[in-house]
Amino acid sequence: MDTDSPAPGQPTAHAIRLPDGRDLAWSEWGPPDGRPVLFCPGAGMSGVLGFGVDVLPGLGLRLLAVDRPGLGRSTHDPAKTYTSWAGDVGHLVRAEGLRRVLAVGFSQGAPFAVALAGAGLLDAVALVAGQDDLRAQRHLLVPEVAGMLDAVDADPDGFEREVAERADAAWLWQVIAATAAPRDRSLYGTTPLGAAVRTALEDGFRQGAAGYARDLRVALGPWPVRPEDIRTPVHLWYGADDTSTVHSPDRGHALGRRIPGARLTVLDGEGGALPWTRPREVLTALAAV
Repeated sequence: MDTDSPAPGQPTAHAIRLPDGRDLAWSEWGPPDGRPVLFCPGAGMSGVLGFGVDVLPGLGLRLLAVDRPGLGRSTHDPAKTYTSWAGDVGHLVRAEGLRRVLAVGFSQGAPFAVALAGAGLLDAVALVAGQDDLRAQRHLLVPEVAGMLDAVDADPDGFEREVAERADAAWLWQVIAATAAPRDRSLYGTTPLGAAVRTALEDGFRQGAAGYARDLRVALGPWPVRPEDIRTPVHLWYGADDTSTVHSPDRGHALGRRIPGARLTVLDGEGGALPWTRPREVLTALAAV
């Protein structure tokens, strides 16, 4: 494992070499002996943007924000699937000797966190402003998102190539800002959060757009595990004012009914930036499992 010493207030950067020669990288905050929380960031973001950093020590948690292959410092995997992703993270869990592992999946990171649960790697998972099982919610989707599902079905390789040709960090930031709730747009413009998100996107695209394009293709496909078949405890968190077109169009209510024993919290006055507006609540509930 490689480790870079952080500047004051910054995460520690880590990477392991996978059996096929690729690197899997992550950024880490919190006590080294804390209970591990694997963070699956949102679309196009690397793990350099964590959350809840100030509350981690008091909760005894260690946050590991993992760069999915092709994003940040993790080597691109042109054949990436939910299964291969779970296999990569399984190597990380074994290499680090992680026990009683938790996870948080934010936005497009949600189905990737579900894949870890399906692989038996987690004790519990929180899906925060998470992308829903979009195919099951098709009747509620805006035409642009429904059209992407059709494009993936019609020509998955062509869809992935087209996204890789036109996407970059600036473009994705514009998409995020344009679909954000008013509260989130205000936070992006008046607090350091906006600059931090842009930094995470720029780092996510440091290798180009291929990693994001593959992620998007995978995330628009079927969920890695049917919600009805998830046996890991799941806590769903949504903001009542979330206006993102790719989060849950019904604020997680259908998922909450489909996932056995799922707990759903919908917070009034909140948009999709819940990891940064409500980190203590999310992490405290997760740590209690």
